[in-house]
Amino acid sequence: MWESVAAGFSAMGSESRLKVLKVLVRAGESGLTVGEIQERTGIAPSTLAHHLKFLAGGGVVVQEKAGRTTINRADFDQLRVLADFILGECCADAPQKAANDG
Repeated sequence: MWESVAAGFSAMGSESRLKVLKVLVRAGESGLTVGEIQERTGIAPSTLAHHLKFLAGGGVVVQEKAGRTTINRADFDQLRVLADFILGECCADAPQKAANDG
């Protein structure tokens, strides 16, 4: 669990990769081709390919071949796992206010 979560957060560890991921999240389940992502981000194709490979390796993007084209999608299930991993501990060590404290 820790390894896959760390890989996911590591994959998002760059401003450009976050930009790509946000574009894919906005696109929804249908995903986008590399060309469509490039148009929306302005990231050079060779650099974009590197970022997509890193995001896919971290498990936050799924790449699927459709003929000659590759469709890239945000892996919403994995993104939920990452969010739950962080938010699941929210306020666990914070002092609890009693109901009559104010």
